[in-house]
Amino acid sequence: MCLAIPAQVKSINENNLATVDILGVTREVALDLTPSAEVGSYVLIHAGFAIEVVSEEAAQETLDLIKEFPELADLEAAS
Repeated sequence: MCLAIPAQVKSINENNLATVDILGVTREVALDLTPSAEVGSYVLIHAGFAIEVVSEEAAQETLDLIKEFPELADLEAAS
């Protein structure tokens, strides 16, 4: 089973790597699979790659579900 986590793109560098925010935790991810991603947009993250651009509403719905399960929302412990 695969799990993709929604994140908001905060910045994009010249190597097409984005700094994203996932529930207050920042990560660097590759945007190679999502060329339409822009600063401020939401993307689904899996294995260090943004795999799909999603609406803010869809991202927030998923993030709200993750927050209901504290063991899933503890992203710092997973790093």
